[in-house]
Amino acid sequence: MLWIKALHLIFMVTWFAGLFYLPRLFVYHAMSDDRTSHERFKIMERKLFFGIMTPGAILTLIFGFWTLFLNGWDNYPEYLWLQLKLGLILLLVVYHIYCGKLLLDFKHDRNQHEHTWYRWFNEIPVFFLVTIVILAVLRPF
Repeated sequence: MLWIKALHLIFMVTWFAGLFYLPRLFVYHAMSDDRTSHERFKIMERKLFFGIMTPGAILTLIFGFWTLFLNGWDNYPEYLWLQLKLGLILLLVVYHIYCGKLLLDFKHDRNQHEHTWYRWFNEIPVFFLVTIVILAVLRPF
């Protein structure tokens, strides 16, 4: 059981590293003005999204749900903190998918946002990380 929790946390850190770094790459990509830089950022973004972020997300979810299953799934409906945490994780998955959409926009040279928009967009995972960790550790309600 502790190994599963440890792996869940390891892959959660991996996922969040990508969630913090990919929008930062988008900032620099949106600021670049030469072809070489655009192509370099496309490669970096693709490798980060498909090589680190997405596997990290999938493994985080697998080990997280495995932990829930081992603890007895039927014990959880009464815990509001867990319901909120799972809702936030669902929104985080939506954010992840939207990052993939933005990646495709850059890949096909269809970016519609300025670098300042990406700077704000880059702050969203901070809210998720802080809130999810507080819910998981403090278990309020």
